[in-house]
Amino acid sequence: MTNLSVEPNERVSFRVAFQDEDVMVVEKPPGLVTQPGKGHTRDTLLNGLFAIEGLGAKLQNLGKARDFGLLHRLDRETSGVLVVGLRPRAYDALRADFAERRIKKFYWAVTAKGPTGDSGVIKKPILEVVDDQKLARISPAGKPAVTAYRVLERSAGGVGGALIECRPVTGRLHQIRVHLEAIGCPILGDRVYAPKAVAEAAWRLALHAHRLSFTHPATGEVVDVRTKWPRDLGYLLKRHGLKWPDVKEKTRDSLETD
Repeated sequence: MTNLSVEPNERVSFRVAFQDEDVMVVEKPPGLVTQPGKGHTRDTLLNGLFAIEGLGAKLQNLGKARDFGLLHRLDRETSGVLVVGLRPRAYDALRADFAERRIKKFYWAVTAKGPTGDSGVIKKPILEVVDDQKLARISPAGKPAVTAYRVLERSAGGVGGALIECRPVTGRLHQIRVHLEAIGCPILGDRVYAPKAVAEAAWRLALHAHRLSFTHPATGEVVDVRTKWPRDLGYLLKRHGLKWPDVKEKTRDSLETD
């Protein structure tokens, strides 16, 4: 029997959106930590992945150096899709694609108000700071960070909320949250970066990683996984008079960054 580094936990709930021998894309629900750490040793997404029959040994084989297959993470309160490498070659190829910014991630967010224009690019450096927890802030001492966005819909009259699609070109800590707040559009339910009234306007962070597009490391084909707007945040759209985004919409893959 394989000696596993991560304790399997079959009670951890998530949805498998795509899987083959090389790659898996899972949809993480809100409130679930991505990987074990302080205070969360057996109730994370990775614990759940290790509990899938036959998968624990594969992830163990990848080892800690390859983060047991995890190629990126989502904040605990953020829902949505993330990709996991299941074989060393696949993991390494996807890691290189992340480094070269070839993997496209798209998020939906409900903000307290919409930006001035209907689309744009936020280019503000982000610095990680450590207090009681890891946080991020805009600082010239930080690393370059780029987020492209477009407004999908605004509340009636143009005030009181907007549904925005974002594509983080870089992958800095809390990038979308910090960037949107920096242009005066904090995300509803953000209890770290938003003003108190905005933080308390939703039961959790109104941010969902709805789409992931990448080139399959073995077949060379494009894998494009899309998910629906999360039902637990449906009331926010109704409250602000916003329509549910269309998951089948032909999204502009670039969300222009120049």
